[in-house]
Amino acid sequence: MLASTVMLFVELALIRWAGANVVHLSYFSNFILLGSFLGIGLGFLIPATRGRWLKRCTPIPLALLVILVREYPVQVRQSSAEVIYFTAVKTTGLPEWVTLPAIFLLTAVIMAGIGKITADLFRQLPSLDAYRYDLLGSITGSVAFAVLSWLRAPSVVWGVLAAAALLILGGRRNTLLYGIPLTAMVAALFMESTTAGISWSPYYKIELEPSPTTTRTYYISANGVPHQSTAPLPVLLRENSPYRQAYDQTPHNPHKRVLVIGAGNGNDVAVALAQGAEHVDAVEIDPRLQQIGAQLHPARPYDDPRVHVHIDDGRAFLERTKTKYDLIVLALPDSLTLVAGASNLRLESYLFTEQAFEAARDHLKLDGAFAMYNYYRKSWLVDRFAGTLDDIYGHAPCLTTYKRNAAVLVAGMTTADQSCRQTWRPSGAVPASASDDHPFPYLLHRTIPGLYLGALGAILLVTLLSVRLTGVRIRSTVRYADMFLLGAAFMLLETKNVIGFALYFGTTWLVNALVFFGVLLAVLAAVEVRRRLRRVNQLLLQLMLFGSLAVAWLVPADAVLSLPFAGRLACAIALAFAPIFCANLIFSDRLASAPDPTSAFGANLLGALTGGALEYLALVTGYQALLLVVATLYLGACVAMRLAGRGPGAQATRLPDETVAIKT
Repeated sequence: MLASTVMLFVELALIRWAGANVVHLSYFSNFILLGSFLGIGLGFLIPATRGRWLKRCTPIPLALLVILVREYPVQVRQSSAEVIYFTAVKTTGLPEWVTLPAIFLLTAVIMAGIGKITADLFRQLPSLDAYRYDLLGSITGSVAFAVLSWLRAPSVVWGVLAAAALLILGGRRNTLLYGIPLTAMVAALFMESTTAGISWSPYYKIELEPSPTTTRTYYISANGVPHQSTAPLPVLLRENSPYRQAYDQTPHNPHKRVLVIGAGNGNDVAVALAQGAEHVDAVEIDPRLQQIGAQLHPARPYDDPRVHVHIDDGRAFLERTKTKYDLIVLALPDSLTLVAGASNLRLESYLFTEQAFEAARDHLKLDGAFAMYNYYRKSWLVDRFAGTLDDIYGHAPCLTTYKRNAAVLVAGMTTADQSCRQTWRPSGAVPASASDDHPFPYLLHRTIPGLYLGALGAILLVTLLSVRLTGVRIRSTVRYADMFLLGAAFMLLETKNVIGFALYFGTTWLVNALVFFGVLLAVLAAVEVRRRLRRVNQLLLQLMLFGSLAVAWLVPADAVLSLPFAGRLACAIALAFAPIFCANLIFSDRLASAPDPTSAFGANLLGALTGGALEYLALVTGYQALLLVVATLYLGACVAMRLAGRGPGAQATRLPDETVAIKT
């Protein structure tokens, strides 16, 4: 259980920490996830009599990874014409083609060592007992990391906890071998955590730097990217300031009740108050950014009793509130990071869909207005958002442009409710609107960018070579093709559920953590049910699985969103966890009967890696269509089980009174 706890804790910590220090990984978070699955899968596939050196050397690659990233950070320029990354930094350190493969391989070796420790302990127990403790450890690891996120603990705390657990797992014989690299790792993280101005939020590593020229002005970087700055009110209100445009271009609007989504350090809140707002709802997803504004903003906007702070996802707030506003502002909501567990969904993606813009319109008064602004980088992105507003409001919005494709869009409920210096006209072909099913506003076309295809191809190639080089016989794992397919299907199903809950309840870290906790509980419940059953009817389980997938496919997302909170929660839980429960009853039954459960589990983890790569199909098909891919993979697994004599045509499984013993 401790080994499994460490395995998941280190995986989550690497995803979070590497993404905070390597800008590219903020937008490609499952780069680390796929490396982890590769390593853990190899750790389980390596026979018990081999790979002992891997266990002894586990802390060394961990220390090397931390030191490499700390000493040679890589920050990637925006170079893709197919997808936008919000970066404003120059490439530093080693070239990305050196650093990124090194990070992937080191992650795989780290997790292979921890996976090997776990696998050797896994072999000492009956398969379902071992899987049960593995799940309990995974739950413990995920809860522990969620608690640290809630406490905003610095990275050195993560390192100390991981080092202590690894020292226990390494045993007295390896104290010195483990102690030296782990001490080096903790020292590197200590230096990071004690650097002036560094703090951690549940989403970012925050760097706060005072302006060398202006008093009470601070620059805020998130994950190494310049993100926000506090500014005095006269600067915010100067002529042609983007902060003023929403008010200047709606002169007949009373601006009494204002909603600011992406309130951040408080610049837009201060402007709303200066424009005469009597009630301001300030929605900010990151509590640390809001706290910095409350403490350091020169106008002290968060001290004003007219301001009501909501630490929440903006789309979730729109779906929940009943308030009508004179003005709604989307204020620079570019998150610079992805939702954990989803390789393409950014924290703000559901704010920019057609359905989100409609929800905002529905919360405007009859003479209200909607405004949004940002440094959009590409003219086609401005056209996409402006075209969506044109469709929803029935007229073109006002457009004010600045350098670097910065733009402010203002749309009144009618043309009489806006006063434009310039009305938007498309610069070219207007891209289709983003939708709740295809929430990728920064992707120009429905395609998988070449950057992603190249990286995924390299990862799959490295996976094949790694399996061969570690001495694992590919032929011997073919008998677990069904386990491989079950892993791929489950990974996609889990991702689809993370996406669904993000839409229904917000992309906050808490919602994300609760979804993963719920998934693990559903899997554990399936294992506990399977351990208590003497007979399993595979055909019945498969019918239940495909039936629950069909229901999830047929129920549209907008039908769930239209329900009140309690009904939405009940419906979301049923749609998400019923297929997971059925699928893991099938998986648990298969694991219990496997001649070599550890190798079967390793094949399942490599399947999960493949499922993580298949998630990128959503860039083309949308997320709902992933359920068809999931159903296809599960169908393939059922066929493979039948060919192996484990399908519904075979005799129903019966376990002896004692749990099945494992042949070793």
